[in-house]
Amino acid sequence: MAMCFPGTALGVLTRVTNFGTNPAGIQMYIDVPSSPALNPAIIVALHGCHGTAQNYYSSSNLPQLGAQKGFITIYPSSTHDLQCWDCGTSRSLKRDGGGDPQSIVQMVNYTIANYHADAGKVFVVGTSSGAMMGNVLAAIYPDVFAATSVYSGTAAGCMAVPNGVPPNPYDECGLGRIIRTPQQWGDLVRSYNANYRGPWPRMQIWHGTSDTTVVYQNFIEELKEWSNVLGVSFARNVTNSPQSSYTQMVYGDGSQLVGYSALGVGHVVPIHTAQALQFFNL
Repeated sequence: MAMCFPGTALGVLTRVTNFGTNPAGIQMYIDVPSSPALNPAIIVALHGCHGTAQNYYSSSNLPQLGAQKGFITIYPSSTHDLQCWDCGTSRSLKRDGGGDPQSIVQMVNYTIANYHADAGKVFVVGTSSGAMMGNVLAAIYPDVFAATSVYSGTAAGCMAVPNGVPPNPYDECGLGRIIRTPQQWGDLVRSYNANYRGPWPRMQIWHGTSDTTVVYQNFIEELKEWSNVLGVSFARNVTNSPQSSYTQMVYGDGSQLVGYSALGVGHVVPIHTAQALQFFNL
């Protein structure tokens, strides 16, 4: 049966303006394949600083894969300074606090309602500031997102700043100076939803060892954070996976948390769509 979708050109990146109250004032773009799956999955694709929805759309083969597999991709576009995401103010680190996460979740809810998408198959791919936001979304809205694949980011809560201070991607967090125990990171994530008991989003985390912008220590902190939240311990390394000079770091059985350490890679690790979609079971 043919399905009719409201005001969207299928198979191209399209601006949506009526997706909600949009308290953060950011922009929504959507890529709906010409033949979407029945109850399609959603991927939220988040650009980095100095980026836009349009250039992130053209930077990977997600559009081609969406056309093949029938999933819908939402491309939020930042309107903030340097086109970074707000991953640090109290508006963003509070559920429905009026920050970027709330606006992004409104985009997801709009897509579920208007395109019959599967609310249980909502995923995040993000790079740099977008990876930071991917961690924040997983922490603040764990009931919305099933899994993430994030590249060269920071742990959720690492970018937190006092009220009145703008978020800064080159602050103490980005330079790897915010170091906590796994328990401290886990307690921070759990504090965002004090009554939530799970399940938590599954996390695939990538970082380059030669990153001098968002330094490698942040990768270690992300793994500490999510290993505690997800209750999985480091199990083994797999060298040269998925390619030469990359090491896959498996936690538990690898279904909940996996890291990829990219030897000699700077800022940023390229999106690995094949591994992301495999992790998402798409």
